[in-house]
Amino acid sequence: MWHEAKTVPNLLSFLRLALIPVFLWLILRHQGGLAIALLIFSGLTDYLDGYIARKYNQVTRLGKLIDPAADRLYIFTTLIGLVATGVIPFWLAAVIVARDVMLAIVYPILATHGYGPLPVHYLGKAGTFALLYAFPLLLLANVVESANFVILPIAWAFALWGAGLYWWAGFVYVKQVRDLVLGARASR
Repeated sequence: MWHEAKTVPNLLSFLRLALIPVFLWLILRHQGGLAIALLIFSGLTDYLDGYIARKYNQVTRLGKLIDPAADRLYIFTTLIGLVATGVIPFWLAAVIVARDVMLAIVYPILATHGYGPLPVHYLGKAGTFALLYAFPLLLLANVVESANFVILPIAWAFALWGAGLYWWAGFVYVKQVRDLVLGARASR
């Protein structure tokens, strides 16, 4: 496993993980511009780690775990910061976190039946993508208040679509787990 950690894609994912507390600190200190820059940098490293892993055959089991974990932690951290600074209402954060709580309950069921994590579904990627666009836009609207009339509708569209796709992907994962468990029981 240690040799997997030293691949460029995994090092990029570890860098993203290490920058999460810095990102939260920037949001809480009302340093929206710097927080947006860090979020953009994080998004670029997220893209690069996937691209490099596929192009140079450096896809690892560790990478399959830490990359989505970094995405989830950025989303969770951003939600904490945006709620704490009053940029978004608590209900939006609760809707998004509730989906991850649902999956946290479902994933141990996979493990008890001998399965590892399911592959990332395109709906989950699309939902994450939309949320990762919504958050910098919401921060930007907070920084450039004179452009709120343009930025906020776009930011909220991404946020609501992202939350919807996020939940849709969650239900797809639950169905996949159900099908695996029922299939395993039927084959006994």
